[in-house]
Amino acid sequence: MEKDVRVILIGGRGFMITSIKNELQNQGLETVHTEPSVTELEKHKGPHTVYLLYIEDIDSITDIIVYLKDRITEDKASVNIIGDREDFKEVEHILPRERLTGIFERPINVKDLAAHMSTIVNDEETKSYRGKILVVDDDGTMLRTIDTWLSDKYEVFMANSGIAAITLLAKKQVDLILLDYEMPVTDGPKVLEMLKSDASTESIPVMFLTNKSDRESVMNVINLKPEKYLLKTMSREELLLNIDEFFEKQKAQKY
Repeated sequence: MEKDVRVILIGGRGFMITSIKNELQNQGLETVHTEPSVTELEKHKGPHTVYLLYIEDIDSITDIIVYLKDRITEDKASVNIIGDREDFKEVEHILPRERLTGIFERPINVKDLAAHMSTIVNDEETKSYRGKILVVDDDGTMLRTIDTWLSDKYEVFMANSGIAAITLLAKKQVDLILLDYEMPVTDGPKVLEMLKSDASTESIPVMFLTNKSDRESVMNVINLKPEKYLLKTMSREELLLNIDEFFEKQKAQKY
């Protein structure tokens, strides 16, 4: 298992927390216990982290739930919660159920819980070996569409502006960038120029994914050497074919 794939168990220091931690470790899962503190959680943040929040006092952990929502959005983290039905209703005000990987209602059987968590961690481990793609587009609908199209096969990150993409790349490594051409403030060609001028990002392959199909627009970025120039009018199957071919080519060059 990749070292970064581990369970962060969030809760107090009671008997149940100790029992859960011990059973997770008995399942062979690397488990770190931390108090419900954003400061403490920041110390353990990493890619493919699996969070397990044991809710004791829902009113005192609003900041933790907001933090975990950010981890789902920014890191594609897996978030799981243990609590009562009323706790779940309160959580939903901040973090919708569909964004949670697991929901476990008390009373729980720690052995069953650990078995479920083992499956979740194994799924996360599988994700860690998938190609990582950053999609950059100011159109939120387009971002969600591409995420839906690709996320079954690849790990997808999203940025709604060129500056957001540059900021994200300072924290994360990706294998491919899908870049819109027309964006406010900093357009696609300018973003690619910025990427090429930075040693930490100059080697990341970039494909334009755009509605700009005129020859002038295409020729305008040829010198920046994008990996491909794709049109948003293509189907899901066409887009996947282009991306699959890219990763197969990368794999062949590596080996």
